[in-house]
Amino acid sequence: MAKLKFVDRKKIKPNMTVNIVFRMCPMHLLKLDEAVKKAKIGDIIEVVTTYDGALEDIPAWCERTGNEFIGVDTSNDTYHFFVRKTNEWKKNLPRSRCDYACSR
Repeated sequence: MAKLKFVDRKKIKPNMTVNIVFRMCPMHLLKLDEAVKKAKIGDIIEVVTTYDGALEDIPAWCERTGNEFIGVDTSNDTYHFFVRKTNEWKKNLPRSRCDYACSR
């Protein structure tokens, strides 16, 4: 399991933000995947969500895809995840736990 890191979002300057507040699984991974495809290597993507499952899923997604999980910040029941694109997007990645759970 990927390690969860907490950061101060005021110190991080994302290149793009994906706001998926009040959306559930698997939107946090699908929207992150879309953003990473559009980003350049080195870009920082912020994912804003209220979905608790993202605390496990986003760090694991980063580990699986080879992108850097910078960390997460919380405020008012909202999570702000920061991911740095360090790898070219790859097709046919292993499915995540969320992919299986949400497809049932």
